[in-house]
Amino acid sequence: MLAQGVKRRRSPPHAGARPGTDPALDRIPRSAPLPPAGAAALAASFRPQSSPAGTTLFHEGEPGDRMYIVLSGEIAIFKEVDEGEERVLAVRGAGEFVGEMSFLSVAGRRSAGARVTADTHMLELTRAEFELMLQRQPALAYEMLRVVSDRLRESNEASVRDLREKNRELARAYAELQAAQAQLVEQERLAHEMRLARDIQRSMHPAALPHLPGFDIGARIVPAREIAGDFFDVFRVDGDTLGVLVGDVCGKGVPAALYMAQARSLIRVEAGRGGRPDEVLRRVNQHLIDLTAGGSLFVTALYGLLRGGAREFVYARAGHELPLVWRAGGEPVVVPQGIGHPLGMLPDPALDLQAIRLPPGASLLLYTDGATEAAAPSGEFFGRERLLAAVAGAPRGGQALCDALASTLAAFRGSAPQADDITLVALRSAA
Repeated sequence: MLAQGVKRRRSPPHAGARPGTDPALDRIPRSAPLPPAGAAALAASFRPQSSPAGTTLFHEGEPGDRMYIVLSGEIAIFKEVDEGEERVLAVRGAGEFVGEMSFLSVAGRRSAGARVTADTHMLELTRAEFELMLQRQPALAYEMLRVVSDRLRESNEASVRDLREKNRELARAYAELQAAQAQLVEQERLAHEMRLARDIQRSMHPAALPHLPGFDIGARIVPAREIAGDFFDVFRVDGDTLGVLVGDVCGKGVPAALYMAQARSLIRVEAGRGGRPDEVLRRVNQHLIDLTAGGSLFVTALYGLLRGGAREFVYARAGHELPLVWRAGGEPVVVPQGIGHPLGMLPDPALDLQAIRLPPGASLLLYTDGATEAAAPSGEFFGRERLLAAVAGAPRGGQALCDALASTLAAFRGSAPQADDITLVALRSAA
């Protein structure tokens, strides 16, 4: 296959025919006049030859035993640069020599290959005839040297052009390599920062859940990404009361994670100031509006007080999923529902304040919508009904329940990617 190379060079036309010579000689380049007898001898030394397009006259490295003068047509001079790949160095046309370089070298080898690219008529001369002709007509040696000198100059200029182009290509490749390296460094820096953010976020969740006599408590969070927008917390409010919190920021990635940290910290602080769960969430809502005025993020949350002695869970729901409650025998309990708005959106949101009794053997599950909206490869959601059925068949211990539900959701999702964070908090009243 011929690759693009040096542009073809055409020799200037030669005016005037020599009287008494073969007309073919008018196409031979010359700088010194020959007498009629010498010209006739020169014409007799050449033999006419015709070759169709595609004919290879010779290959690089072969012994050079003949040269040609093109009368009409075109011959490409090429070198093999790779296996199956050729680079065209020049294209010779009417009045130009082909193959003379091997006659003038000591080794007598072809320095390049030659292939006919357009039907060509030419004159052929053997090495022996060439050497005899030079003895008889020394003036031809000067013409040959001139042609060789021109071609060496052209070859040198082509080499310089190729070298400059290679340098430009290397410069471009180096610049691209530097850009790629900088991108890799930046990606590694971001990945490192994401890992740090993940570790910091995980450290915000309770390392160990507090103990409350009469209750078994468990929790599990499964982030969809390196960092999550879901959060939970279980902390002691007083000797017989725990604060229980589950929240879900609208969004994913770093912005949601930062908003989550802000919301969780505010709820924890306001819970420490005391008051009913709805009063705590209302104060948090005002802080969020003041801090993120004009922002697009908001958070759903359910915060409640678990009173061990009374076996009661009093909670306020701000746009969050309803809790699931079931009795000791596994029968689900219908949970009352009021209006609850997410936090960080409205200056005076409606909050759903409820109280649920948890007699011995009863259980309660708080969760985020990542559980019910877990999608199978077909696109079907897990849904609330499947969640109820999974809860009914799961172990009764708080942590065992959360772990079993997480495994059930993962099996349902199968090969489908996890689209949202999943958070589970289970409270079981001991029998």
